[in-house]
Amino acid sequence: MSTDDTAGGASDEMKRKFREALDKKNAQHREGEAHLDGDSAVHGTHAPTTRREFRRKSG
Repeated sequence: MSTDDTAGGASDEMKRKFREALDKKNAQHREGEAHLDGDSAVHGTHAPTTRREFRRKSG
């Protein structure tokens, strides 16, 4: 029975360490700016607005 108690304790310790590492990682990730007020670099298409004309080849 004592082996089960130590295995459960080690598992809980491991879960706690992983949770702390994940919280630390997420805290660092949230520190940056969201750039919600930024303007996109894309404002229009680069293609010409004229319609393409297809002609048959003669000859």
